[in-house]
Amino acid sequence: MTTESPQVLLEPWAEDGLELLRATNTPEMTAFLGGPESDEKVADRHRRYLDPEENGTMFRVVMLPERVVVGSTGFWEHEWDGEPAYETGYGILPGYQGRGLAVAAMRAVVGAARADGRRRHLYAFPSVLHGASNAVCRKAGFELVGESEFEYPKGHFLRSNVWRVDLTAGVGEADTGE
Repeated sequence: MTTESPQVLLEPWAEDGLELLRATNTPEMTAFLGGPESDEKVADRHRRYLDPEENGTMFRVVMLPERVVVGSTGFWEHEWDGEPAYETGYGILPGYQGRGLAVAAMRAVVGAARADGRRRHLYAFPSVLHGASNAVCRKAGFELVGESEFEYPKGHFLRSNVWRVDLTAGVGEADTGE
């Protein structure tokens, strides 16, 4: 058994990302997020992802060395406790889950948000019931700071854990070194 972490590359969101969004819009992938969205909402999400100035920085997660797109991640503006911050999330396609790719992607997105330099904190809000996503946050170096009612998607509230990483901290476990 290998203990080496998988390598990923974050590629900026592009036109072909729509197919990735459709592939992740399944009952299995959205069980803790309120369920699948309509194709119209998926297409709208894709259009928003193509405009980072307005909607945050989204990436396709590429597994190396194969260069296979295995999911998505990103960070976007979010206010928490009256403080401007970033929020993040991720989705790894079912056929690639359980390989450490989500942790690698989250560490890489922490590095990208840290390099951006405009916010002190990056937050993630997985459902308290989603053990795998909470484990990803912990393994990626986020600190559990509490629980909260969280609205996602709009009109759907879920009990979430509040995970945070300090982007101004020195090089640590969550830093990819990039």
